[in-house]
Parts: sequence; structure tokens; C-alpha cells
Amino acid sequence: MMKFRRFIVLAAALPLFAMTSPGMAEQGQVDPGQVSEGLKAIFSYGSATSKTKNRLNANITTVITGTIGGTYVQFGADLASVLDDGDQLRVLPIVGRGSVQSIADILFLKGVDLGIIRADTLDYLEKKDYASNIKHQFAYITKLYNEEMHVVAPKTIQKMSDLEGKTVSVDLPNGGTFVTAITVFERLGIKANFVFIEQRIAYEKLRKGEIDALVAVQGAPSKLITQIKDDGLHFVPIDYAAPLQVDYLPSQLKSEDYPALIPAGERVDTIAVPAILAAYNWAPGTDRYRTVEHFVQAFFEKFKEFQQPPFHPKWKEVVLSAPLKGWTRFPAAQAWLDQHSKQALQETQSKFNLFLATRASQTAKTSSATPEQNALLFQQFLQWQQETAAAKSAAKDAAPTRKRQDQ
Repeated sequence: MMKFRRFIVLAAALPLFAMTSPGMAEQGQVDPGQVSEGLKAIFSYGSATSKTKNRLNANITTVITGTIGGTYVQFGADLASVLDDGDQLRVLPIVGRGSVQSIADILFLKGVDLGIIRADTLDYLEKKDYASNIKHQFAYITKLYNEEMHVVAPKTIQKMSDLEGKTVSVDLPNGGTFVTAITVFERLGIKANFVFIEQRIAYEKLRKGEIDALVAVQGAPSKLITQIKDDGLHFVPIDYAAPLQVDYLPSQLKSEDYPALIPAGERVDTIAVPAILAAYNWAPGTDRYRTVEHFVQAFFEKFKEFQQPPFHPKWKEVVLSAPLKGWTRFPAAQAWLDQHSKQALQETQSKFNLFLATRASQTAKTSSATPEQNALLFQQFLQWQQETAAAKSAAKDAAPTRKRQDQ
């Protein structure tokens, strides 16, 4: 009887299955099999195993990111969303365990091509004698953005020194938050009792009063921190003291990003550390080098798309050409920047020549400037452009500092 019922169900389902593709076509819908090579590959697996495997593994780039809820994971998802284009390039983000583990994964884990790591982590590993000359084994694709240090505690904790002797969660010991947190506390001379607890669990312990503070070093707005809604908690401000100025940058947490923790219109001082998209320093001409090179070309060409909604707002802080002190850029990335910098200079020169021609016709002078004079004027024009851009950048960076001095 059971077999008979199964036969009836199957017989009833067959016409529906058979009409799926033609029926959908008649109704103006799209058959997924017509647009998805991956879908067709799945159902042809048995008859073309080797061919399918080779095709699906070609042009794959893997990126080790960070823990669930962090900014690294969101950046990895954005990379896959923008750069995946079928058989030409497919980006596979991997959920990681944090900056320290990602460094080990890039160095030793088979199949990991790229990773997002924190700038101070390699320095920490070398200074603590965990590794020697490790920085030269890496090459950076680009500096990504600055990650802010969030210190969440009860409102009875008004300043960092109040955490002396307190229990502070600094995330798991294979991430990057604990590196930054321990470094900052050491340089400020604050001796706390550090515990290594996954961030979501740490928040529950903080809410119950089992720990005194939670530290998260993530790009604002941090998905984890935005979920904290407790009237008894707030951000502990971090002054940009002299011991922090060598490796860290001044920053602020905004009420627009954390309305539940910061009153409207107010900001909280903190420090920030750069996040980096890095790769192993593969020798040019190797297969692994070509894999990263292929990714770099696609990433740089489509970079402007990342700075538009709906992608993470931190992409707007990324400047591909920004230098990173003490680091070597991946050769293919530097070559791309050099080429496009030269093209940009040529375009600027063309615009300048057009400006000179227009200016000469408007002034109706009988004699024009010599080529040498025009070349000198062009160099002055370029210098003015650089100085203007530098002045704007300096004013932006100095704004938080001026505000603190005024207070």
C-alpha cells in the first residue's frame, strides 16, 4: 500500500516537473538552468566529473575574513557580490577567527589566497618574539579602512584608568582585538584582568554584571555593537595619549552609528588601527601569484562600485593608492596603480593644455608663452593640486584633536 501511494505521488509530480521549463517560458519566467552554469554543472556532475571540477576550480580566489558579526565578514561578502562574474572570477569568502589566525592561515593553510588582517598584529608578533621577519612574508594589496576601538562598560566606568584591576573581555586569543587591547592597556599603564570570550557571549556576561567591560576593535558601525541596547552601558572614551600615537590614529564614535549608546549629536573619543587586505608574498610568475594578480585587476577596476550603496559604508574610507609604512605592496597592485597614475597624469596634462589654449584665445595676445614656461606652470599647477589635497586631508584628521583641545 505504501509503495502504491509513493507511485501516485511520483506520478502526480512528474507532469509538474516536466512542464517546469517550458511552462515557465510560456509565462515569461526564466529557467534558472538557462542562466546558471553552476546549476547545470551540478546536474551534469555524474557524466562530466573531471571537466566540471576543473572548470569550477579555475579562477577561484579565497579570502579569509573574520568572525561572524564583524566588519571583515561583511567586506568579504561585498567582494564576492561585486567581483563574482561566472567563470572568469569567483571570490570565496571564508569566515575566520580573527587577525592572528588569519595571518597563520595565509602563511600555512592550503588554498587561502588573501586575508584581511590588522596593521598592528604583525608588529605585535615580532615584538613578542612569536615570529621573526614575518612582515616580509606578506605583501599588501591595499590599506582598507581604520578600525575603531570600542570599549563598552557600565556608566560607573568613566575613563580607561577606572578599568584598573577590572575584568575586561578582549575577544578570543586568535583574533586581533586582544592584540590591540593588550597593547593599548600596556602603553597606558593600566593593569586589567583580561578574559578571552567570544564577543556575543561577552556581551551577555557584561549585561549580567559578570565582567566589567567589553573591548571590540571593529570598523564603525560594528554590527555587534549596534545590537547593544542597554541604558546602563556606554562607551568609555580613549584619549589620544602620547604612548598611542606611534601606531594608532585618533578617531571618534558617532551617535549616528550608535544611537543607543551615544546621545544625539555627541561623539566619543577613541583610537583606530588600519585594516589591510594582504596576501603571501608570492614570487611573480607562479600560479599563486597569477591568482592574486587576477583578483587585483578585477578588484581595482570595479573599486568604485564598492563605495556605493548597499555596500558597507567603510568602503568610502578606502584609498587604493594610500601608502602603508613598513609594508611592501603586492607587485601586480603597484603596477596597476603606476599605470593608472600615469594615465591620470596624461589626462591632467591634456586638460591643462586645453586650458592654456582657451586662455590664449581669450586674452588675444600676439605672443604666447614658451614651452618651458608652460612646463613650469604645469608643475606649479600639479604642486598646487597636491598641496590642496594634503591640506584638506590634514584638516580632516586634525578636526577631532581640535575639538578635544577646545573642550
